[in-house]
Amino acid sequence: MLSREEYLAEWSRWHGGTDPAASRLVHGWLSLAYALARSVAWLPPLAATALGLGVALAAVGPALAGGAWLVAAGLLVGLSGLLDSLDGALALAGGRASRRGYVLDSAVDRLTEAGYALTLWVAGAPGWLAALFGALCWLPDYLRARAGQAGVAETGAISVWERPTRVVMTALTVGGAGIVAATGLAEAAGVADGPAVVVTAGAAAGAVLGVVGTAQLGFSLRRALGD
Repeated sequence: MLSREEYLAEWSRWHGGTDPAASRLVHGWLSLAYALARSVAWLPPLAATALGLGVALAAVGPALAGGAWLVAAGLLVGLSGLLDSLDGALALAGGRASRRGYVLDSAVDRLTEAGYALTLWVAGAPGWLAALFGALCWLPDYLRARAGQAGVAETGAISVWERPTRVVMTALTVGGAGIVAATGLAEAAGVADGPAVVVTAGAAAGAVLGVVGTAQLGFSLRRALGD
């Protein structure tokens, strides 16, 4: 199995030369995925991919139940993100990376993000806001894919709205709403539907980050396309 430094270099090669050290969150997230991959090196990357998708979709159930169950939904979202990164770490560090797996992993990422948007919606966020959140999860990677088809080898600078940020925002938003529901903080503060307020605020914050991140990426790709 590759060392952590070799794994990060391989990740960079598969992502257009992007340096993971440019973002502490991305670097830390990848390092955690590598540590997990070392402990389950026997697991096929495809199994981790399928498990990550299943866990992401499973979060919809406790989110629909509401109340303290939202904590479980948040934990499932976070776990799904780790499993998604685990499959890449298993493939890259274990020498099992392939173009087919790379494309499949990207497709599953989009499906899990649709699951995150659905989780936010059933947890109390307005439908239009949850849809916007999901669209802004998809848009940066769509732009990168189209730029690649146009001949741009780089994937653009790491923005404030990369995959780890989307996972963390969703998990903290839903889980935080569950904590509010379980502790009765909203009622004590005189807020009628505290969990829904928390979910709506979190989804809105994520959408703002999505707009900023997409703008960052757009400027980066604009320069590359101009060249």
